[in-house]
Amino acid sequence: MATMTLQDVADRIEIDDLLTRYASALDAKDWDLFAACFTPDAFIDYTAAGGIKGKFPEVREWLAQVMAGFPMTQHLVTNRAVQISGDTATSRCCLFNPMGVKDGDALAVFLEGGYYRDKLVRTPDGWRIAERIEEPTYSTRFHRVILRTFDVRPAE
Repeated sequence: MATMTLQDVADRIEIDDLLTRYASALDAKDWDLFAACFTPDAFIDYTAAGGIKGKFPEVREWLAQVMAGFPMTQHLVTNRAVQISGDTATSRCCLFNPMGVKDGDALAVFLEGGYYRDKLVRTPDGWRIAERIEEPTYSTRFHRVILRTFDVRPAE
């Protein structure tokens, strides 16, 4: 493995922050922060997970509508593999998304897992996602799991 330069380290940290910012923006439903993750003409493809694909503005509007139906989400991105070449980069990271929908007095929670495959570009405002393709590997969407509080005191 080649020795990393200070620029390599700075780029990796900024890309890591970008991928985390994406997940944080989704969970906060902060669509301005979400927009700061992408180039204005970015292509996004969520079709393999049942979503849509298209240019950033269309997908952003769709996602804002869809995410309003989930009172609980936790988007996690892990195991980042990043390859940088000058002002462009590619990334593949794992995604793990517990999502909750109202089910009476509780939440029905399902889990989504897979990968994001990205093309990234350095812009005057920092690294941004120019293309994101979601590659799901599993979902418990059609299995009912209810989270309820319970007593965890040890048996007497």
